[in-house]
Amino acid sequence: MTPLVRLTAIAAPLMRENIDTDAIIPSREMKTVSKTGLADGLFAGWRYSEIDSRTPDPVFILNQPPYDRANVLISGANFGCGSSREHAVWALAEYGFRAVVAPSFSPIFEGNCIRNGVAPIILPLPAVERIAAIVATRPHITIDLETQTVRAGDEEWRFSLGNEPRQMLMQGLDAIELTLQRRPEIATFRAMDSERRPWAYLSGQHGPSA
Repeated sequence: MTPLVRLTAIAAPLMRENIDTDAIIPSREMKTVSKTGLADGLFAGWRYSEIDSRTPDPVFILNQPPYDRANVLISGANFGCGSSREHAVWALAEYGFRAVVAPSFSPIFEGNCIRNGVAPIILPLPAVERIAAIVATRPHITIDLETQTVRAGDEEWRFSLGNEPRQMLMQGLDAIELTLQRRPEIATFRAMDSERRPWAYLSGQHGPSA
């Protein structure tokens, strides 16, 4: 994944509450089990006035310049609710979104974001509404994971991410890569464990030196 430390980008205001994963990527658009080939189906039910012909609906925010080039989404509470489909985050990421700013997220969706390089930024509703108002005329915002701040116009807000999610996003790591950063500790544990429980390593295939 591409590391995300500081991002200045166009933010699209999509101020709806309870946007579920079926709205983000409808089930009919899930034609692959990989992380690619999903961007075209992102928000398909809202983005197209005619699904089969892929005719863009000019009313939808992502079809309006400059928001058709957005890399940040501003939205309402409980974003990503509904089913746990990881395709929703894959579609957002493939489209180009690196962050979603909202008052709250579905916990499963929030975790999927972090594992796929999309920053889930939680701010109080008044702050989110203020940012949405600002980007209506000044569309660029800056998200800084190092200082944990969002800046829109001349105003700034602080957010909080846990150390592990920040590390994953800032270094572009998935959960396995994050674990493997502790290889020396893992090797030390396995060496000690093999002395305590030698029978667990009798196969010789998964011993401390493997």
